[in-house]
Amino acid sequence: MDYTAGLDIALNRLHEEGRYRTFIDIERRKGSFPHAVWTQPDGSEKDITVWCGNDYLGMGQHPVVLAAMHEAIDATGAGSGGTRNISGTTVYHKRLEAELADLHRKESALVFTSAYIANDATLSTLPKLFPGLIIYSDELNHASMIEGVRRNGGAKRIFKHNDVDHLRELLAADDPAAPKLIAFESIYSMDGDFGPIEAICDLADEFNALTYIDEVHAVGMYGPRGAGVAERDGLMGRIDIINGTLAKAYGVMGGYIAASEKMCDAVRSYAPGFIFTTSLPPAVAAGAAASVKHLKTDQALREQHQTQAKILKLRLKGMGLPIIDHGSHIVPVMVGDPVHTKKLSDMLLEGYGIYVQPINFPTVPRGTERLRFTPSPVHGPKEMDTLVKAMDDLWSHCALNRAELSA
Repeated sequence: MDYTAGLDIALNRLHEEGRYRTFIDIERRKGSFPHAVWTQPDGSEKDITVWCGNDYLGMGQHPVVLAAMHEAIDATGAGSGGTRNISGTTVYHKRLEAELADLHRKESALVFTSAYIANDATLSTLPKLFPGLIIYSDELNHASMIEGVRRNGGAKRIFKHNDVDHLRELLAADDPAAPKLIAFESIYSMDGDFGPIEAICDLADEFNALTYIDEVHAVGMYGPRGAGVAERDGLMGRIDIINGTLAKAYGVMGGYIAASEKMCDAVRSYAPGFIFTTSLPPAVAAGAAASVKHLKTDQALREQHQTQAKILKLRLKGMGLPIIDHGSHIVPVMVGDPVHTKKLSDMLLEGYGIYVQPINFPTVPRGTERLRFTPSPVHGPKEMDTLVKAMDDLWSHCALNRAELSA
């Protein structure tokens, strides 16, 4: 076996399909986000504006967050020193979990190194806690949820995206006595559509199923205290397990689940992904706790975020660009071809100093390739004008289709 040749074949396949992914060297500079510096391949630097970040509210540079992190690192040093069971639990981790439990009005919360690990570890562990568990999973769930369901060794059913009727059919076809769990998301990040939370909760009540919701693209941004779409809709109390992230709207790093005290205790005790992973550095936990606490009261920042998203969608629609608008903060502009999507991304970066990554298969289905913009409160009128003009220019230059504009 020529292993090097095998790697060449695999990598060339990505290049041929136009979906080989490249990293660009970006340096974010405190106080200037969404502006950053791109170190180009020749070593020269270029000022750019980041339009695809998940630091949705700019909290990664908020003074409250930075002060908390500085204080913690000065007090404790860099790392946590081990797993949560072996010296890796600190007052900062406990404080963060208390903030998260309070945020979601749950008895307890459990912090992981990422929301990916939180999803994977929890969903792969639940069948150990409930033998015979059947998990019903939306077909467009995050890869971390899919992986957790796949690895758990239990029964699984995949229902059509947001299709409550199909979910009902699957639930009704199974043994009424079998333990069940429905796993879904509040906001699906590629199209920006919302999950039918209330309808799924109704089915869960009818079929005696647990509910598991992924709110990673909603926490911090929706609801009166930033607890997510379930809080916004008054449904948080009907969800058994809430998954969230600290790496998007909260601007730091990490993930978590919030649930009953017994549920968190059982996952903590049985999930290898939790037991054997070194805990977050105390400074990261401190920054995350400060961010969560701050956003419980900063409704103005949430409103500004939604306003920015509405403005960008309105302006892109006005030019006839094919965007998907489900009313969330996600702004996908459909291209439909991996090569063209990558080319547009490159042209925006090199010609206009605008950084937005192409979204290609397998993140989205083939033929639905897109550019995905994430406007934030720190994207001002100047940045918005530059982006809109660039998109208008490139759409014409590349002779891409536009929607028919009404007179």
